[in-house]
Amino acid sequence: MFRIFLTLLFLLPTFATAEEVVLGLSKDNVAITTSFDGSEILIFGAVKREAPIDQSSPLEVVITVAGPSEPVVVRRKENVFGIWVNTDAVEVDAAPSFYAVATTGPIDQVLSNTEDLRQKITIDNAIRSVGAPANITDAESFTDAVIRIKQSQGLYQTLEGQVALDQQTLFRTSIDMPADLTEGDYSTRIFLTRDGQIVGDYETSIAVQKVGLERFLFNMSREQPVWYGLMSLAIAIAAGWGASAVFRIFRAG
Repeated sequence: MFRIFLTLLFLLPTFATAEEVVLGLSKDNVAITTSFDGSEILIFGAVKREAPIDQSSPLEVVITVAGPSEPVVVRRKENVFGIWVNTDAVEVDAAPSFYAVATTGPIDQVLSNTEDLRQKITIDNAIRSVGAPANITDAESFTDAVIRIKQSQGLYQTLEGQVALDQQTLFRTSIDMPADLTEGDYSTRIFLTRDGQIVGDYETSIAVQKVGLERFLFNMSREQPVWYGLMSLAIAIAAGWGASAVFRIFRAG
């Protein structure tokens, strides 16, 4: 009994200094319409404590937003006799369709490599690539290509120093989400760190879905491809006929 008492006594400081995330979102869903040109998500919250702030080391915040993951085939082109052709291909097992990581400071200072590997927080670790064909000796370059292409499209973002933290309690950041988002649930994670170690975390999700005409056309293309093709053909014919009629009117005038 005395040993149990001592164990609980040693654990009391851990419980007393526990820090928890109380999260807020400017919106928990994003509607994709025919006029959708992107959205900005404001992520804000506070740190809940049962004891005074630990002044021995500063608190840091890391926030990630990840879209649905999917396999990606990456092909390498080479110039063969003046013609660019595909020579090698590697399938990346799972790459987020969208990924943003925002921090209160430089990532290598607010997060240890061990925690990064364990939680797969940075972009490099968020992509899962199990292996490559035996003839591929530089498989990492294919993963780098995925990251480079996604970054150029605004789909992968590293926002170091973009999380504001007031009095080690209130935090906020904004994430720009581009127009060409993949539909699905976007996992949002918040990590509290001290000396690179995670001391608290919280996870929620943002729903991204097509609505209105966009949803109707998307469903038709998947569920009734024949009718979708006929409708597209009819619209193309009507548009061509209309343009021709307008041209004739202008010529006659």
